[in-house]
Amino acid sequence: MAIDYQALKNRVFKDVEQTYTWKDSALYALGIGFGHDPLDTRQLRFVYEGNNDQLTVPTMPVVMASPGFWVKEPDSGVDWVKVLHGEQSLTMHKPVPVQGTVVATMKVTGIVDKGADKGAILVQERKIYDKATGDLLATAEGLTFCRGDGGFSDKPGNGPKGGDPSPAAKPAVPEGPPDHVRDMHTMPQAALIYRLCADLNPLHADPAVATAAGFKAPILHGLASYGAAGHAVLAACCNYDPTRLKSFGLRFSSPVYPGETLRVEMWVRGSNVHFRVKVVQRDIVVLNNGLAQIA
Repeated sequence: MAIDYQALKNRVFKDVEQTYTWKDSALYALGIGFGHDPLDTRQLRFVYEGNNDQLTVPTMPVVMASPGFWVKEPDSGVDWVKVLHGEQSLTMHKPVPVQGTVVATMKVTGIVDKGADKGAILVQERKIYDKATGDLLATAEGLTFCRGDGGFSDKPGNGPKGGDPSPAAKPAVPEGPPDHVRDMHTMPQAALIYRLCADLNPLHADPAVATAAGFKAPILHGLASYGAAGHAVLAACCNYDPTRLKSFGLRFSSPVYPGETLRVEMWVRGSNVHFRVKVVQRDIVVLNNGLAQIA
């Protein structure tokens, strides 16, 4: 089916408010692998409140004040069964408090027609604000592949009557050996922990649902792998200082199963860190075209 470009582009989203505590911040950190070494005091600061110096993982805004799986709503016009999370980027404007209340606004910023046989690309922008101060904490941009929704414009990918221009492609990683390599070990129960942060999709918990979807077992959330990669960059390039990570984006290439080891390869080029992520057990790239900006 073809989506209604104008209706979707002008869709009004209600602001989403979320109050969270230090436990929510610690849960997110645990869900993406912090505390794997419980004697590492640098990791401990993200999961333990006892010394009154707890920190928030800088990638946490991707799960804060989420609008949920809104494309499943009938009036979206999107064939939600065929959507895939293609890319995710986050710009950090200010450190996220360990606890408080945030308000998020959202809008559709782009809809690209790739043709009736290829589908469409949906670009969404979400801004997360600190309710108490009004400060903009982070801007999240997600790119979704809508495989059943192309063919709505006169000129796919270029037409003024529906299709926006394609967003800029994320850069490929440099040639040559990486400057840093860090293995992130995911727990067998990682998806069961991470789902408590935001995404309750049974695909990540119920073996029967996963099998029906064509997987051998429940898969890890893409944003959990995203967070684990952010953890690796934070550790290798920022010495666990969350204020040094300024932006973080990547493309999702393949699913990850809980319990697998993620090998994060990083190339440092000034303030830019290019990276990709492989699953060690299967020797495949699961996250690619990664780019982080650090201070």
